[in-house]
Formats: sequence, C-alpha cells, structure tokens
Amino acid sequence: MAKFILRRVFNRVFHAIARVAPGSTTLRPTLHRWRGAQIGRGVFIGDDVYIDNEYPECVEIQEGAQISLRTSIIAHTRGSGRVIIEKNAFVGPHCVLVCGAGKTLRIAAGAVVGAGSVITRSVPPGLFVSPDPPKPIARAQVPLPVAKSMAEFWAGLIPLSRPLPSPPPAPESERPPA
Repeated sequence: MAKFILRRVFNRVFHAIARVAPGSTTLRPTLHRWRGAQIGRGVFIGDDVYIDNEYPECVEIQEGAQISLRTSIIAHTRGSGRVIIEKNAFVGPHCVLVCGAGKTLRIAAGAVVGAGSVITRSVPPGLFVSPDPPKPIARAQVPLPVAKSMAEFWAGLIPLSRPLPSPPPAPESERPPA
C-alpha cells in the first residue's frame, strides 16, 4: 500500500515539474517516461500539457508526434482506457483527449487535431479535425510535423467537402451608413 501511495506522489511531483520545465523535446518527455507514459523519439510536449496522473502508463505518444500547450490527455473515466497518439500526429493547443474505461482513443498517424478540440473518439490517419464540434475538414497529404513550412502543409490539404456558402447579407439595420 505504501509503495502504491509513494508511486502516486512520485507521479504527481514529476508531472508538476514536467508541466513547467524547459525542454519540450528533451526534459519533458523524459519526465513523463519516468512516470510510466510510453513516449517515442522526437516527441514535442508543449508547456503545461497534462498527461493523466492516475494512469500515465495508459498513454502512448509515438515518434515525431507534437502535443501543443495546455492540452489535457485523460486516459480514464470510471476506469482506465488507453490513449495512443501515433507517429507524426499533431494535437493543437488547449485540446482535451478523453478515453473511457476499457476503450482506446487513437489519434492516428499524420492526423491533425485543431486548437480547442474535445476528442472522445479516434481520429483516422491524416485527417484534420477542428472544434465546434470536431469534424473532419480535410485530408492531410503532408503530416504537419514533417512539413517544411505551413505553406507546404496547407498546400497538401484536400478538402472533404465544398466550402460553406457565403453568409447572407446583413440586415439594413446593421449596415453602416452610406
């Protein structure tokens, strides 16, 4: 019992350090590995990223993945599940990834999760999802972590549907005077 409590304290101390420490590709991933998270080579973990305190061993972040600042990765709700962020996937800032008991949430290889998304279901390979609610908007031909520039990434996006029509004109009462 004491070892279990000591392990939980150890996890929280190293987690608190990892959230504010420098070294997004060096020290932070190392601290999370010490906590039990499975983290591949070349992973980027931004400032203040929360990786499950109770079950860090249920989180896997594969080679080349990028997790932006203030993202929360929660591998349990009423029991542990598993969160896997595959190779070269990108999770934008302020995202929440939540997995239920006995389930696996997978952000597949090359997928991009837009800022502010709440993800409760797996995201297929190369898909770009955005919030309100998260929805597929394009297929990424060039994964964001390996693109040489944002222009290269954007040029490689293939829209999944036609753009939304233009909004209707503003009512007369809202138009500026001529």
